[in-house]
Amino acid sequence: MIIRKKEHWFKMLFVWHGSVLPALVPRLLLLLVFSVLVAYFHGTVLDFKVPLNPAPLTLFGFVLALFLGFRNNASYDRFWEGRKLWGSLLNTSRALARQVMTLNNGEKNQEFVVGFIRLISAFVFALKHQLRGTDSKEDMEKRLDPESYELVMASKYKPVTIMRMMAEQLQGAKMEGRMDSIQQARMDENLDKLSDILGGCERIISTPLPYSYSVLLHRTVYIYCAMLPFGLVDSLGWFMPLIVVFIAYTFVAFEAIADEIEEPFGAEANDLALNSMSEMIEETIEELVGIPNTRKPKPYQEIID
Repeated sequence: MIIRKKEHWFKMLFVWHGSVLPALVPRLLLLLVFSVLVAYFHGTVLDFKVPLNPAPLTLFGFVLALFLGFRNNASYDRFWEGRKLWGSLLNTSRALARQVMTLNNGEKNQEFVVGFIRLISAFVFALKHQLRGTDSKEDMEKRLDPESYELVMASKYKPVTIMRMMAEQLQGAKMEGRMDSIQQARMDENLDKLSDILGGCERIISTPLPYSYSVLLHRTVYIYCAMLPFGLVDSLGWFMPLIVVFIAYTFVAFEAIADEIEEPFGAEANDLALNSMSEMIEETIEELVGIPNTRKPKPYQEIID
């Protein structure tokens, strides 16, 4: 995701990075050439005048816009659900850190608190890597002791393994008398919330929008764009190619945006900023228990995350 300050309305007209326009330029240029050819031959194909006029295209375009609106709403619902899950992850991580901080009443307990905080951070980064399908080796090595690192890296579902480690540490602390049953039960509730968050993220990843619906909409958009030149050439003449490209940009861009935000955990320009959110969660819980922050701040503008 691109993280930037809010642009002035005029500057936004010329934003290139983060827009879907770069991916659409080849298609729009192809449509422009096609429209110029249609204008040159006056909508005639092999001596046959294509009998199209703006009236049916207007009705067709209205229906297509409704379908595109539904498609974008469905994609944004997935995007927003992903963002809410990561907001819940932040809140639950803070709650766990605050609860474990109450055990910090001795040198041995301080070691337990720091180790547990590292496990929370490791869970967050392991979840990020699992959702994006990236290598978690470096982040796990920074946050886990050698024994835990080997165990986590040998597992297929790393966030689940880390949750098991947190549960085992809580059980060990209870058996050693460092927390009572009520404290353990409250912290177990937050571990259950972590499990719910993990399951919610996995549900988004493993349940895409129906493929047949996406294919139908994709075909319909491009067929409509191909029909536009024939329907507008008689009324617009040589001005028609520019109008066709502008209309096509609107429809094709909406479809491209829907495709991009449909998978909110990816690394594309408009996906969720999981890197920044993971680091922010870690910084928050470390600050809560008094672990010094040694990271250098990133420049605010144009952060690709």
